[in-house]
Amino acid sequence: MGFAYFQAFSEGITMPTKSPSRGAAKAAAGARGAPRAMPGEAVAPGSAGGRETNPAALALALDHTLPAIDSLEGRLLEITRTLPGRTTFSTSLGIEDQAVLHAIAQSGAPIDVFTLDTGRHFPETLDTLEASENRYGIKIRVMFPDAREVEELVARDGVYGFRLAVENRKACCDIRKVRPLKRALAGAAGWVTGLRREQSSGRAHVPFAAWDASDALVKLNPLADWSLERLEAYIAANDVPINPLHARGFPSIGCQPCTRAIRPGEDIRAGRWWWENEDGKECGLHNRPRQKEAAA
Repeated sequence: MGFAYFQAFSEGITMPTKSPSRGAAKAAAGARGAPRAMPGEAVAPGSAGGRETNPAALALALDHTLPAIDSLEGRLLEITRTLPGRTTFSTSLGIEDQAVLHAIAQSGAPIDVFTLDTGRHFPETLDTLEASENRYGIKIRVMFPDAREVEELVARDGVYGFRLAVENRKACCDIRKVRPLKRALAGAAGWVTGLRREQSSGRAHVPFAAWDASDALVKLNPLADWSLERLEAYIAANDVPINPLHARGFPSIGCQPCTRAIRPGEDIRAGRWWWENEDGKECGLHNRPRQKEAAA
């Protein structure tokens, strides 16, 4: 597929994996046999005939068991076997998320798929959306921001007001991305993402699974330990459709006004909000304050 363009932009990192503890493996095994809840149905802690249904405990079990499963397809199936209720996947249609989408289609894992349309995507991103639906026969739900909130934001800050202050940019991301995301996640038991530890220093310690108290669900990162080399090899071996912007120096793709191609040697996320300081550049989807893990 020709992904050598990425090699100039990042260094390979081999992340250690840890074997599942006996207690974690036992908890995960018990969860597999638990009755599945319907989408949005609440599951009482400690129910299902004594089997573990506490979501924080299930998150801890998955964080130990997923690294021991080599294939992405196997990890996704383990997630859906373990978690009661609806599991959903948010795709940005970038290279990592295309790998996850392919694995969902190949494995048949019952995972709902959605994307966020901010109203400012590159045309190539929308082309990738259509190509993906046609290739896999999976309908990807498209979530839009509230029109009135967008109108009020632009009236207050201007069309490109997000470049004038970090607070303006975060407000734009909140309205166009974070709020639609929360609507899409409502009622879900698990949220699958394409986060990798190599993507940035801020993501270097991304867990495989963790209880997200802010959204009351388990956040899952099945690609957490994948290197760029492994990702590219998976994409090439399976002829996965990807955004053509990746071949033009865009390893990380967001809204068109907020994304540029990167230069050789730059961090792979350097093209996102490039006018800001490098530290902590996130849109708010994945860096909300983490609350102490607790039972639902």
